[in-house]
Parts: sequence; structure tokens; C-alpha cells
Amino acid sequence: MLTTLKTVYTDTRASDLAWALGREPLPALATLDLRLGGNALQLRLLGASHQVLLEQERGVCSETVACIPGSKSPLPVGVSERVGDWEYAFSARVEVMTPSAFSGRAQELLALVADHPHGLAGVFPGSPDAFTALIAQWRDGQMHWRTWHAYPEEGQLVVTRSRAGARSARRVRESAEAARG
Repeated sequence: MLTTLKTVYTDTRASDLAWALGREPLPALATLDLRLGGNALQLRLLGASHQVLLEQERGVCSETVACIPGSKSPLPVGVSERVGDWEYAFSARVEVMTPSAFSGRAQELLALVADHPHGLAGVFPGSPDAFTALIAQWRDGQMHWRTWHAYPEEGQLVVTRSRAGARSARRVRESAEAARG
């Protein structure tokens, strides 16, 4: 699904992005509710980038990548955490391109996400290359999602990958054995 966001472009540099796990749902400009692998997932476009809400037995797990007021932490390259009975992993990288390469890549990604049944993209007013996009899928017993945050003024594209899912029986057994010493 492709939409034009009705807001000002608030996160104007890739370096303004921060990551947070477990934040309350923030006001969204566009959402896409999905049910994949028996799990409820909501993709959310914010005025300041994205939030993903994943429902699990003990509540909702949230990932937020956005301009978070008061946050001085840069976007991490990678994170791996245990959230309840789930394992969660996140990675991010910044791609830097020339203006012409950036525009071509932006339009390619927007077309990919617009045509994807589990994709949500929002274009910010003022530039057809300023966007945030998300795609989700269920694979190997886990929820996976990818995001793209485009900053045409800098020629930077922030790309993230995340996954969350129940801990495997083997990992649960290994953790229990490690705890016993």
C-alpha cells in the first residue's frame, strides 16, 4: 500500500534516527494490520518514521525507529534481545548514493512495497524520493520485517531488518541448562 503522508517531513537526516524497543504506540499517519503465522502485526508510519507492533501472548512488543525527542543514542548497527518468550533481532545500515542513483533506488523500492501484499509506504510532501517503507513476512517460524527511510537531501537510505519469534525448543533447553550451571 502506497500513501502520501499529510505531515511535514520531521526527521530530515539519517543521523536523527533512534531505535527503541517497548515504547507505547505513537500517533500514526498510516497503518497496515496483518495476520501472519497466526500473529497480529501492525505496521505504522509516523511523522518521524516507523513503528511496528507485534502482538504476543503476554502483550504487545513494539519496535520504534524514529526521531525520538530527548534521545541522544544513534541508531544501533545491531541488537539482539529476549522479549518474554520471544527472541528479537534488529540491524541497521546506511547506504549513501549519488542523487541520480538515489532517485532510481527510491522509485524501485516504492514500486516494490506498493505492490507487496504486506507492504506499507508513505511519501512525504515536497519530494517523491522522501519516504518511509515497510514490508513484513512470516518465514521459518518467525516474523520478519524490513524498513527503508529515505533522506534525498543527503543521498542516504537507512535500511533496517528485524525479526521476532518464539524461542526454539533447543534454545530454551540450552538456557535452562546454563542457568543450572
